[in-house]
Amino acid sequence: MDNPFVMQAAQCLFDGAPADALRIARMGMTLAGDAPALLEIAAESALQLGDDAGAADCLQRLVALDPSDAAACSNLGIALERLGHPDAAEAAYRQSLAHQPDAAGTHSNLGVLLTDLHREAEAEACFRQALALQPDFPRARMNLGQLLLAQGRFTEGWPLHEGRLAEHADAASSPDPIASAGLRHWQGESLAGKSIIVLPEQGLGDEIQFCRYLPWLKAQGAAQVTLVCRPSQTALLQTLAGPDTVISQADALPRLAAHDYWTVLLSLPLHAGTTLETIPADVPYLHPDPARVARLAPLLAGNGLKVGLVWRGNPQHSNDAERSLPGLEVLAPLWAIPGVRFFSLQKDAGPLPPGLPLTDLAPAIADFADSAALLAQLDLLISIDSAPAHLAGALGVPCWLLLPAWKTDWRWLHGRDDSPWYPGMRLFRQTQRGDWREPVGKLVETLMASKPTRSADEQDQMGRSTEPC
Repeated sequence: MDNPFVMQAAQCLFDGAPADALRIARMGMTLAGDAPALLEIAAESALQLGDDAGAADCLQRLVALDPSDAAACSNLGIALERLGHPDAAEAAYRQSLAHQPDAAGTHSNLGVLLTDLHREAEAEACFRQALALQPDFPRARMNLGQLLLAQGRFTEGWPLHEGRLAEHADAASSPDPIASAGLRHWQGESLAGKSIIVLPEQGLGDEIQFCRYLPWLKAQGAAQVTLVCRPSQTALLQTLAGPDTVISQADALPRLAAHDYWTVLLSLPLHAGTTLETIPADVPYLHPDPARVARLAPLLAGNGLKVGLVWRGNPQHSNDAERSLPGLEVLAPLWAIPGVRFFSLQKDAGPLPPGLPLTDLAPAIADFADSAALLAQLDLLISIDSAPAHLAGALGVPCWLLLPAWKTDWRWLHGRDDSPWYPGMRLFRQTQRGDWREPVGKLVETLMASKPTRSADEQDQMGRSTEPC
């Protein structure tokens, strides 16, 4: 007879109620022991709820019951990786593959882990094996594409990176308004006399980085180029050359049908044939609003080197715990540098600790156009990998970027302390996961060794000092 706890828990999981499924599965195990079906349901429910420790516990018990359970071993690898146990996660993935060597998903997951461990040749082999087993596997294509892009292998990397679009399409559960409007996905066809709408993709920083391709897109002969963006960036992106119209997402739906084609920002480098040598890196390509600059100028009035700070990103970002600083105390060595004035551009930081030489500009920031007006009056921005860093780069404001060792974003490439995307940017990388002391120490030494100053005339004109070097 079927276990009633299994049936009830499975139904709850199917109905999208993982908390109820987990509760029932645990009750069943309390009364009837570690039934494999209950452990599977409990593990899946815990994973959906973000309880990686609970999932790992159930999966370890499941694997102990049957070490040849490839699916349980693979899921255990996922949970252990999320818990920060990469060696144990690798062992679990390899145990899974020993029993199910044709599992493309496990090869791809192992490849992601090896990428994060900087074992790139092994990671590439895993992704290619996943694609050999399942050529239409979008996630493996995307993962391999990002690995190649991080290595500067753009020619092969950009087409593979398009796998992300199929991955997102597979995950969609609601009707596609683009398909309903009858638009065609632009694949590089002639745009002469045609209209195209460019949609935002991924994060706010991605929009800022890749909107630089709009002048190139317009140059392909399109009669109408419309750029859609998030509301917080509409005023800022209206300073961009290239699009005929810049509209907010809220205004996009009724305008879709007026276009022949659609595309997304991160596909434009592919169609432009971008290589490391041909990245369009002329800055500035975004510009501050003079009226906002004048209105906000009193907040930054005074002498001394003006340095902005951003130490936290969006907490919803999948790697935010690694890329964000644990707190302002990490930057404490900066406070001892003479002749420097620090300004916080950190939104949603709450009250700043008292006694710091730090002026809070966050109350003056309503959107990215305000951020641009403030950044344009700074000598330097010190930031974690977040949208304000991209904005500084797009404005031509020098930016020193603090990068994590774990899951460093592909766009910063490997082994570089500069960025071909932003000529005024310098990269300060962690060498040990979670340890910010070394990159912050190098940053402080560099700042102390080269502190540019601006003349009174330059300040009056709100000109920018030379880049710290």
